[in-house]
Amino acid sequence: MDKKKVYNIYSDESCHLQNDNMPVMCLGYTKIEADSYIQLKEKIKVLKLRHKSATEIKWNTLSMSRIELYKDLIDFFFDNNIEFRCILIKNKQKLDHNQYNQGDINNFYYKSIYLLLNNPYTNPANNHYRMYLDIKDTRGKNSLKKIAEVFQNKHKGNSPFIYFQHIHSYENEFIQLTDLFIGAATYKARNEHLKPEASKVKLAVIDYLEKKSGYCISEGTEPWEAKFNIFDFQLKSINK
Repeated sequence: MDKKKVYNIYSDESCHLQNDNMPVMCLGYTKIEADSYIQLKEKIKVLKLRHKSATEIKWNTLSMSRIELYKDLIDFFFDNNIEFRCILIKNKQKLDHNQYNQGDINNFYYKSIYLLLNNPYTNPANNHYRMYLDIKDTRGKNSLKKIAEVFQNKHKGNSPFIYFQHIHSYENEFIQLTDLFIGAATYKARNEHLKPEASKVKLAVIDYLEKKSGYCISEGTEPWEAKFNIFDFQLKSINK
């Protein structure tokens, strides 16, 4: 019997709070083969040191002085065996949590994680996956337990998602890469790029990412797109 491949999934989220007045929510991840973690991590660290910029990469603190670093990170993603997937949840203010989520926004969060991960094209069930999520103040160990339960139930006790853990984004290069990509997708999906005061560095990152991916990052891709996958989830379709 062939041994199952093990993948590490590094997840982050943007505009996930219920009352943040943001119309778009995004959950995403970067995924690598577990055996390649050390090699890829060291390559990213070398790349950052080459730019004399060893600090954490965060969408909310982008600087035009580091634009070449961001472009090199995007090149690194497309040149290596790393995959990205996100779910763009638009018009989130229209969601009726009482009707669809038993009055609890956390239930929608668990559903969103399920939709993000449960794609037979990007995460086939014949592999194993370990998921690492950026720590958020609003959730803890109970959320990880709940997410694991959801997958065990859906897969009748044989979930391919075998491990869930919270980690700090500043400790992990791949969560930082996820943050960069979902930050770009969310920024454009909110039409922030159209405003006169739009950030020049963020516009440059979005433009470069779209050129490299071949996609408009505020729209969905084909479900079977493996390298750079976006699930455009329109809440209006379930609020009829």
